[in-house]
Amino acid sequence: MFEYAPAPESRDIVDIKPSYGLFIDGEFADAEHSFKTVNPATEEVLAEVSEAGAADVDRAVAAARRAYDMVWSKMAGGERAKYLFRIARLIQERSRELAVLESIDNGKPIRESRDVDLPLVAAHFFYYAGWADKLEYAVADPRPLGVAGQVIPWNFPLLMLAWKIAPALACGNTVVLKPAETTPLTALAFADICRQADLPPGVVNIITGAGQTGRALVEHDGVDKVAFTGSTDVGRQIARSVAGTPKRLTLELGGKAANVVFDDAPLDQAVEGIVNGIFFNQGHVCCAGSRLLVQESIAEELLDRLKTRMATLRVGDPLDKNTDIGAINSAAQLNKIRMLSDIGEQEGATRWSPPCELPDRGFWFAPTLFTDVAQSHRIAQDEIFGPVLSVLTFRTPQEAVEKANNTPYGLSAGVWTDKGSRILWMAQRLRAGVVWANTFNKFDPASPFGGYKESGFGREGGRHGLEAYLR
Repeated sequence: MFEYAPAPESRDIVDIKPSYGLFIDGEFADAEHSFKTVNPATEEVLAEVSEAGAADVDRAVAAARRAYDMVWSKMAGGERAKYLFRIARLIQERSRELAVLESIDNGKPIRESRDVDLPLVAAHFFYYAGWADKLEYAVADPRPLGVAGQVIPWNFPLLMLAWKIAPALACGNTVVLKPAETTPLTALAFADICRQADLPPGVVNIITGAGQTGRALVEHDGVDKVAFTGSTDVGRQIARSVAGTPKRLTLELGGKAANVVFDDAPLDQAVEGIVNGIFFNQGHVCCAGSRLLVQESIAEELLDRLKTRMATLRVGDPLDKNTDIGAINSAAQLNKIRMLSDIGEQEGATRWSPPCELPDRGFWFAPTLFTDVAQSHRIAQDEIFGPVLSVLTFRTPQEAVEKANNTPYGLSAGVWTDKGSRILWMAQRLRAGVVWANTFNKFDPASPFGGYKESGFGREGGRHGLEAYLR
């Protein structure tokens, strides 16, 4: 092995304030209570952030309603598009700052936040800006819903914000958004971008807090539409609370995606896809390829190549451009990953990780591979949401489909084969919202994304993403 010279991105590009307020009606305001947001790579407290209570949620929803009734819903689509274009350009101009802030607050490698997240964030605003004056080509008689209450997770804080806010605004809705309590800083930076873009007050409101804040927003009578991305358990609670009300609902929940590799697949390309599928963003991806299904005849060779590739992955400082795997987002998530991995060993699976020196401070977990996995094992059924890959084998395409579908989830899947006919055959039978062929984790604003079964319902992205925000 040879040593890499460290190549850290400068933290000086970001000005993190000691405290942050709620963004309501175009202004920042403090709340009665606050909480700390922590750098997961160092456990350093970054800032004190206001925690919205019920009264703060009332104020935010009221501000969004006023902006909807008096300004935003009455504005021509072409005028709304100008604001979305302006926001997109500001995101591009501040992309370096936002990427560094995302990596500090979330723990993901700067290479990912800089080269994947931020370009996609801007692209979503550009894409939906183009739709704002063409909605009649998406649905007949397009009319906005009103106030959208949106709750997003901590794995892609700014990208999930873009997925939610851009189509809502393009359709003429106003927004109250709650980011995850562990990653609020880029959402609050986006609030500043809204002011910089002269977005009318109340069109976008950002309220921070934990589960109680999200519950108050989801259950608020003034909200017309609820959009949630997060765990399946919370998604069930939201579905129950919205049931029997006129609120529209979309849910993008957990996943346990199968990456299916046939014996005619290009193995080196497949190995890169497997690594990208499960170790991208430390495995904090709802559509992560956390189950590898490999045809028996090539299993030994593929695993040898995969282990060789895993041994080259660098775990460490998220701001280092050489880093492949950053910090786990929180102590709670690290404990869950450790617990499920220990259960995997107890159930009889064989655990392997490459030699890996982890930092002394922060939340870290080495890339991990499990073989000898049975379909009944929890590591083959539960969403671990970390850098942990379970390997199963199959003999026939029919067996591959049965094993791939043998999970409560249905968000995504990958198929690796040289035969186009086999790709189409598999895609028609896999119960997954997205099926990638000879690649993984490819996203585009024009392409819809969403799941089946316990992975939720509704689609985000593309023309389909507009329908969730129109009557």
